[in-house]
Amino acid sequence: MKIAHARERHAPAGAPFRLFAALDEAGARWIDLDVARRRAMRHDERLEHNSVLFRQPITTLDEHLGRAMRVEALTEIVERFRAGTDDDDDDAVFDAADLSFGPPILRPTSLRDFYAFEKHVATMWSRRDMPVPEAWYRLPIFYFSNVSEVRGPGDPVWAPGGSNELDYELEIAALIDTPVKNLSAERAEEAIGGYMVMNDWSARDLQRDETAVRLGPAKGKDFATTIGPYLVTPDEIASARSGKGYDLTATATINGQVISQGNWRDIHFSFGEMVERASADVQLRAGDVLGSGTVGGGCLLEIRDESGFGRYLQPEDSVSLTIDRLGTLTSPVVGRAE
Repeated sequence: MKIAHARERHAPAGAPFRLFAALDEAGARWIDLDVARRRAMRHDERLEHNSVLFRQPITTLDEHLGRAMRVEALTEIVERFRAGTDDDDDDAVFDAADLSFGPPILRPTSLRDFYAFEKHVATMWSRRDMPVPEAWYRLPIFYFSNVSEVRGPGDPVWAPGGSNELDYELEIAALIDTPVKNLSAERAEEAIGGYMVMNDWSARDLQRDETAVRLGPAKGKDFATTIGPYLVTPDEIASARSGKGYDLTATATINGQVISQGNWRDIHFSFGEMVERASADVQLRAGDVLGSGTVGGGCLLEIRDESGFGRYLQPEDSVSLTIDRLGTLTSPVVGRAE
């Protein structure tokens, strides 16, 4: 199942996002889940009394999780809708081209970003003429990012003040959809409600100054994180499982030019190991997001010269990150407003 926040493309300014589910594998057609919920109750009045899922309006995924319901619970509405209609003109159904999409989770409760791809880590340390620290191979390392600057598909991004080295980072993100604490890696992926593409934007010049004093990153990272274009439940990618990850290609393009490619299967730590580390002695909450860290070769700091691109991002660039089965996340780069 694919879940997304969206609103009609020509809706009035400020119109709220609604929760949609894809009707097809390509994500070309979507259903408004609350319209589908109300229709199901008209066909079966017992649902309102027998199921908490149908008892209240479906507004956002954030509110759904806040009711202590997991992402997979929404499957029932989708299945009932598919079984009950074959009308292409249905008022619950929208073409993707007629919708404007937002972040799959509007207000993440926290955002932890890991450092889980060895190729990326090794490149970063080689630039300092140093080996990868031994501790990296033992511990999934992460930092906390800024949940107040989360963006969705198509939302503009700009370099923060004082920076001339704006970079993208191609990552996978996982959404926790149930409270957990002290989970073992063997069971930890059971706490994940879905996966999405993530762009962990970086201001490399600011980041370089901050990490020189062994603290941060702070202002080199906290100005923007983009997620989307939708949330994909684990069952949709299960057949691609390979080692600790999935055999799914990750591609970055700028202005239509392919800049780099990597693969999720090359990850050193599984998301189960990341959840184990994140949940040690603390409670993860429904709505927490975990980022994988940059796929090997998935940023300009690593490959801008060898790719032929030769520079950092500038206004009027367009960055698209694609991961097989998770979709394409596109962001325009604009100038910073003074």
